[in-house]
Amino acid sequence: MEQRISLITLGVSDLPRAKTFYEHLGWRGQEVEGTVFFQAGGLALVLWSRDKLAADADVPNPDTGGFGGMTLAQNVRSRAEVDEVMATASEAGAEVTQPARETFYGGYAGYFADPDGHVWEIAWNPGFTLGPNGSLTLPDFGTTA
Repeated sequence: MEQRISLITLGVSDLPRAKTFYEHLGWRGQEVEGTVFFQAGGLALVLWSRDKLAADADVPNPDTGGFGGMTLAQNVRSRAEVDEVMATASEAGAEVTQPARETFYGGYAGYFADPDGHVWEIAWNPGFTLGPNGSLTLPDFGTTA
């Protein structure tokens, strides 16, 4: 299996509300047959009905309460940009779960949950290089996996 992620699909309870939330963050998507697709660098973020996604994957549709064990992250170019994104998300209706603060690795980050409870980390990490298109290049940590 290639080491690559092509799509991240978020199961949502109200597609129009979820689409509007992400549009308020400045994202522009395309809605096709009850599914919203956002180009996000070299991958796509997809919004789809939680019930349809669970049925498609043939898994039970869990209650939406509590932490789902996964976060999405967007690395940005500065501390100020972390604050800007966090403020925009809050204004769009996100719940700020952890205000931006200094991190143990010398960076700056905060967390918010979208209207369906999907948790996003917004981070500035001086050790992670961002390309002109926002693509992330991990540093050589001096170890092999």
